[in-house]
Amino acid sequence: MTSLALLTDFYELTMAYGYWRAGMVRREAAFHLFFREEPFGGDYAIAAGLAPAIDYLNALRFDDDDLRYLANFFPADYLDYLGTMRFTCDVDAIPEGTTVFAHEPLVRVCGPIDQAQIVESALLNIINFQTLIATKASRIVAAAQGDPVIDFGLRRAQGNDGAVAATRAAFVGGVRATSNVLAGARFGIPVKGTHAHSWVMSFPSEREAFSAYAEVMPANSLLLVDTYDTLRGVENAIEVGKELRARGHELVGVRLDSGDLATLSIAARKMLDDAGFPNAVIAASNELDEHSITALKEAGAKINVWGVGTRLITAFDQPALGGVYKLTAIRDAGGEWERRIKLSSDPGKTSSPGILQVRRCADRDILYDEILGVSNDGEDLLVPIFRKGQLVYDVPPLDSIRANPHARPVEIEPLLAEVRRQMIAAASANAAPVSNAATRDTLS
Repeated sequence: MTSLALLTDFYELTMAYGYWRAGMVRREAAFHLFFREEPFGGDYAIAAGLAPAIDYLNALRFDDDDLRYLANFFPADYLDYLGTMRFTCDVDAIPEGTTVFAHEPLVRVCGPIDQAQIVESALLNIINFQTLIATKASRIVAAAQGDPVIDFGLRRAQGNDGAVAATRAAFVGGVRATSNVLAGARFGIPVKGTHAHSWVMSFPSEREAFSAYAEVMPANSLLLVDTYDTLRGVENAIEVGKELRARGHELVGVRLDSGDLATLSIAARKMLDDAGFPNAVIAASNELDEHSITALKEAGAKINVWGVGTRLITAFDQPALGGVYKLTAIRDAGGEWERRIKLSSDPGKTSSPGILQVRRCADRDILYDEILGVSNDGEDLLVPIFRKGQLVYDVPPLDSIRANPHARPVEIEPLLAEVRRQMIAAASANAAPVSNAATRDTLS
């Protein structure tokens, strides 16, 4: 993978240069990536983007072209340092496909403060976007109640890179297949598709268009029936289905792309069943999302395959996740971790200090500080990914990652809650960071 070292906000580099010039690059810091509110007004999110983030970190280095560009802003001695810098941080993260909640760290980076700072923007870019799309996909898949959902969003995505990343994330969220051939080839996602209205319009009649398509693609004859008159289109599809059956093939089904999808699907189902095609599917598309699918289900629609495009691939009605990346601790000269906290007049934006971990228990999640520990049984969600810059995690195949969404409460472990309370009080009074020494006496 080509280095993406310049995929960062400029202030990350100005701070990194400042740490270097101030002699701080040997200081270790802990940063945590998390979001403050579940997206789409829901009560969960699906973690996604870890594998691309691993690729980014594995390839992190400033090449000659990068350094030539940065020479416009920084002195030669710092560029020499950047040219030899390699990623040496520890990284822990929650595996993809895991249900996650507000304020839980999805990624933890501990290591030289300048390195941990430089990677902030790229990690947020990757994890925020793919987590958002995976969550949207999960909501749509849940609304479909077991019916297959296919990603049709390539042509409406934000650029080719956005389309490929979003398709990957949608698959993590539970989508069964995609129309995006590049994403299919790159990630092993099943690809699906038949024909468009232009195929039908290029023939003298709809009937001839369907017959021609069935002739060349007999095993993939899902026919788009709404170019002219939808129910007449179903009749033509049935006639072609009979021709297919005579040649030893079966009509896959029909697709509806406009009109009253509930009413049309009910009529189409009856027509197909009466004609002896009970196994032919009825697929639907046309600006679908979790809300419209739920409404169609409630209206008794007979649709059993859902092609979802724009509103999935663009995470319709919430354009960004809003994840953040906050420093929570820094090592002192003696090697002890000093906790750090960010205050805000908005309580939801006040961070939690320490080396944070999430313990998943039977009925709830507990956010705790590894320095303080936790007494509850359960499974820690953050797992080792890098140790001193070396990958220690086996990235699972994408087809083994499937979301299983659920809602649960998240609690702050009492010792961490008390430390946090003390630090808020002290920092509010003194406008200065509070070290471990200020809290240990209370906790002992």
